[in-house]
Amino acid sequence: MNYFLVLNGRRIRRVFFLTLAAILSIAIIWVEKDNLSVFAPHPPAAVYSVPTERKVVALTFDISWGEKRAEPILEILKAKNVQNVTFFLSSPWSKTHPEIVKKITDAGYEIGSHGHKHDNYSQYSDEEIRKQITTADGILSELTGKSPNLIRLPNGDFDKRVLRIAESLNYKVIQWDTDSTDWKNPGVDTIINKVVSKAHPGDIILLHASDSCKQTHQALPAIIDELRAKGYDFITVSQMINQTETNGKTIEDRSAWNELTSPYFT
Repeated sequence: MNYFLVLNGRRIRRVFFLTLAAILSIAIIWVEKDNLSVFAPHPPAAVYSVPTERKVVALTFDISWGEKRAEPILEILKAKNVQNVTFFLSSPWSKTHPEIVKKITDAGYEIGSHGHKHDNYSQYSDEEIRKQITTADGILSELTGKSPNLIRLPNGDFDKRVLRIAESLNYKVIQWDTDSTDWKNPGVDTIINKVVSKAHPGDIILLHASDSCKQTHQALPAIIDELRAKGYDFITVSQMINQTETNGKTIEDRSAWNELTSPYFT
């Protein structure tokens, strides 16, 4: 009888400690779930910058309307011998300005998509998100002869669904780490200081070539000169992603970004 009680006591203690260990393990996995890639693949994420020790930055220009600003910016880039730049073009603008699109492609600059409708895609259904991205893809492919694989969503707005759908269509969502705030037209010196003071290795810099941004072309020469004086070289977004580490600064959900930006200016 005593032997039976001792045996049962040992078994109860063993079950108790095994159960406790299991609970602790589950708790640790739950707390660390975002840091443990072995349990699930990383979700798609937007690229804001790429970690690198090389002094390189990517100048990026969004265009969604107008014809007064793009060509002066192209002339400055040519005069300053900046050969690697990324333009994000909205497809309706591109369709109505094929001659400017041709000048961008003839100059050898990289072209990414800025979507079709200039709206917040996080508010759309999955089907409509897919339609917006594929419609823009078709128009840009026809005009440039090449399907883009980078997209900067209108207003910088997205959520996890938009990221997932973009990835399924072979697109990388590209944001920025340094906002020039040129879309606010805050003054030429302010734009220059914003970019030059905040630029860092692997940075993606947001600029615009739409007509609403009236000071970008005035600030651009000094931005180029001052960044070069600091030892920076200019590369495209794709070059930055391909030539450096790919675990850049990312974020999974930017649906609240529309509270900080205006669709009129981007």
